[in-house]
Amino acid sequence: MLDKISIKLFQILLVCLAIVVIIYFIADFMVDVFWFQELGYLNILLKKLQTQIIAGFLIFSLSLVFIFSNLNIADKLKWSSINQPNLKKLHSQKLKFSFLLGITLILSILISSMIFYYGQLAYSSWQIDYTLPKVTPTLPSPFTITYLRQIIPQLYHHLWQLIILVLTIIFIIKKTASAIRLIAITISLLFAAVIAGNWTVILQWFAATQFNQLDPVFHHDLSFYIFRVPGFRLLDFWLGGLFLYTLITITLIYLLADNSLSQGKFAGFSRSQLRHIYSLIGAMFTVLAWRHWFLRYDLLYSKRSVTYGASYTDIHVKIPLETTLAVVAILISLWLFWKALTGAGRYNVGLTQFEGRKDRIGRRLYKTPFSLVPFYLYITILIGGIVVGFLVQYLIVQPNELAREKPYLLRNIELTRQGFNLDQIKLNTFDPKGELNQEVIANNPLTIKNIRLWGTLPLLQTNRQLQQIRPYYKFYDADIDRYAIKQSLTPGETDSIKQQVIIAARELDYNGVPAQAQTWVNEHLVFTHGFGFTMSPVNLVDEGGLPYYFVKDINSSAGNEILNTSSDLLKYSVPIGKPRIYYGELTDTYIMTSTKVKEFDFPNEQENAYNVYDGTGGINIGPYWRRLVFAIYLKDWQMLFTENFTPETRLLLRRNINVRLRTLAPFLRYDQNPYMVVADADDANQGDSDNYLHWVMDAYTTSPYYPYSDPGDNKFNYIRNSVKIVADAYHGDVQFYITDPSDPIIQTWAKIFGVVFQPLANMPQGLQSHIRYPQDLFSTQSESLLTYHMLDPQVFYNREDQWRIPKEVYGSEMLKVEPYYLIIKLPTAQQEAFILVHVYTPNSRNNLIAMLFGLSDGEDYGKAVLYVLPRERLVFGIEQIEARINQDPIISQQISLWNRQDSKVVQGNLLVIPIEKSLLYVEPIYLEAVHNSLPTLVRVVLVYENKIVMAESLSKGLEALFEPKTTEDPAIIRPLDEINSELEPVL
Repeated sequence: MLDKISIKLFQILLVCLAIVVIIYFIADFMVDVFWFQELGYLNILLKKLQTQIIAGFLIFSLSLVFIFSNLNIADKLKWSSINQPNLKKLHSQKLKFSFLLGITLILSILISSMIFYYGQLAYSSWQIDYTLPKVTPTLPSPFTITYLRQIIPQLYHHLWQLIILVLTIIFIIKKTASAIRLIAITISLLFAAVIAGNWTVILQWFAATQFNQLDPVFHHDLSFYIFRVPGFRLLDFWLGGLFLYTLITITLIYLLADNSLSQGKFAGFSRSQLRHIYSLIGAMFTVLAWRHWFLRYDLLYSKRSVTYGASYTDIHVKIPLETTLAVVAILISLWLFWKALTGAGRYNVGLTQFEGRKDRIGRRLYKTPFSLVPFYLYITILIGGIVVGFLVQYLIVQPNELAREKPYLLRNIELTRQGFNLDQIKLNTFDPKGELNQEVIANNPLTIKNIRLWGTLPLLQTNRQLQQIRPYYKFYDADIDRYAIKQSLTPGETDSIKQQVIIAARELDYNGVPAQAQTWVNEHLVFTHGFGFTMSPVNLVDEGGLPYYFVKDINSSAGNEILNTSSDLLKYSVPIGKPRIYYGELTDTYIMTSTKVKEFDFPNEQENAYNVYDGTGGINIGPYWRRLVFAIYLKDWQMLFTENFTPETRLLLRRNINVRLRTLAPFLRYDQNPYMVVADADDANQGDSDNYLHWVMDAYTTSPYYPYSDPGDNKFNYIRNSVKIVADAYHGDVQFYITDPSDPIIQTWAKIFGVVFQPLANMPQGLQSHIRYPQDLFSTQSESLLTYHMLDPQVFYNREDQWRIPKEVYGSEMLKVEPYYLIIKLPTAQQEAFILVHVYTPNSRNNLIAMLFGLSDGEDYGKAVLYVLPRERLVFGIEQIEARINQDPIISQQISLWNRQDSKVVQGNLLVIPIEKSLLYVEPIYLEAVHNSLPTLVRVVLVYENKIVMAESLSKGLEALFEPKTTEDPAIIRPLDEINSELEPVL
């Protein structure tokens, strides 16, 4: 009676649990529909769900039908060896109990570990990867022991997993039939989850765009590798796992038939059972043949030799070997299928009885379990191929490596440069002449006025001390951009200048709200948004060495522009519009707006100001049933009982820009740093708006399957900056603009999702003027260019001209020089432009050898130029200049005086600035307190040719360099002539 009640309660509990899961699933689905519909991209969600449902249902159904069909056959055949009256069982030839138990345990462990392994793959397939999209999954073949290598360490570190594994094994042995069927359903679900989680691979397969370029080995269009190979990997993963699991379970069923464990003996497989096993092994060899065939393509990403990609040994040994193994494997599979169909030969494992040929050769073949000769042949070819490959590599290739590998080195260089778009970088030479003087300085006012004295780090530290206003405001990041700043030179006259600035958004961080005030109402109804931003010119310094601000503080008027006056006649104006930030990098909470509770807007002198959101963002939750859906999704039950909602109340969800964009389009790779732009975008899709705050994000298309392209330290070997994304900081609207229409990957996504992507020409002009060469892409190209600027295969082979990225002193640390933005005029250009800069030094020396420039303005956007400096004479590098600054006795003494107990000196970024045919080096010096740091600019160090100057300002430093007699406050001027004698000439 108690057992029946327990079973009934358990069934009720399962039903209740199923209902809860279904309710949460429906809530998640409805929220996604509402959210994508709000943004106008419901087609992305529907296409994704359609692909996942169809793929998942097909994989689950086919897997379950295949496994259960084999289980039904096994149920009919598992007693066949017992029921055959003429079968003679020889006790001496039965499998021993210990051996039988060992095999049973091994098979049970394999089944249990497969559940863990495929479960982890399924879980990872459904996680949003904020750095890499799920477009090219790496799913290992079941023919490897990868899953065991991953599972075993986890079991060691997670005791609960080991306990579950042991219980599963016991369940399989005790209740074999029930356990295997339950696990079959689970495995089928996991296969479906993995395939459905890789929906992007399926969509790309059916919408593939041609590259119109063939690979040099197999002569397939490159689209085959980018779009087809990931799909083949999915098939290999699914079919191999399916056949492997089925083979293991069927073998286990036959081993445990007739209570063999309890009887302590196993009589052997019957003829019918062996035919069944043959068919499954034949299916395994079919997949193995498939895998060998596609392993040939994996050789295009080989790292075995001095070149990345298929080398001499790969072409002449490995590819023929894999082709031969594929043919042998498919012949073995056909032979096994023939044996399964015809039942040729009758014998039992462990028994001597057989039927077939009676001659000596026949006896040997049939006495051998499973007639292993074909398998011996396969193993012999595999081992022989490995040995031959080793001998060819060490006896033929290595003694003549350059000659043998030269054609493949050329392929590696060419295709790596294509993969990272290095072949589009224009190459120039630049020979600094040392012709910089006061006249040249006067002829380049825009370059001089935009020399960056303030970096983002010291400015953020200063902002956090002076501009946060309240503890719940925070400056998460600062970004460098350029603006056409309106200026009033005389009353009634205005002009605009191109000015490089640092802009930092003042966002609201709810964690900064005092703990006593962190209530549900405050979190979701009151503290809803940040307010405004700061904008500082990179070159100006205010009183006391603090940053100068074009825009600062919180302006209560929040009008169309904010004025900052530096003198009676000179005024700068910046358009502001609505400065409220509802969507940003720190907005991790969800909020409800247009409620009976007013939102906190900004602090005033007397009392706080409040506001009601009137933007277009958010999902209406006025109807009670919608509140219920979102309460379930957010697990926020107070939404159901609050009396503060109105019929117009809207829920603003996924307000963090990084989460918002990656959830919306998880098939793209995103830049690490979205940046704020203040611009008039009235011609944007939302129509006329007085909101000028927008987030701009760079998005990339990537792939790890570009043949012969060396990924280096990256997880991809093909990258294009194909998309610019604009997100409205007030309304939350998101727009996708294609910046590289020649990229086949973005063409594929455009075919899949249609109107989601717009041409760049549709971007409002006010925003187009602020797009910039993305720093992540530039850094990736810079790293690749260290080696792949060498085009000659012999030079490349010897690494004769290997470059490196220099290091600089920042504060008290030695850090790699990062790319930096400047407004400069390139040596071959006619006008100044906003440019991203990186510098190189030779691998074994510290002198400057090259400079890479990424262009951002107008028709030149996206272009890159590499200037190579002369090798026959010394051009000072970053590290050499840093050494001279820190070794100078007078300058180092001055720095030591500032480095006291409660303060420290921070040496800022050392910039190399080309001015016409000369190079000027500039390094700002900051002084900050050890506690409550508030960096102030105290000195500027300038280095030119044989002089080093430390002055109070940039202008005084330039005067000291080029007009020393006119300097009222003499700067520290030091000669550098001795450097030439201390450093060897660079050849």
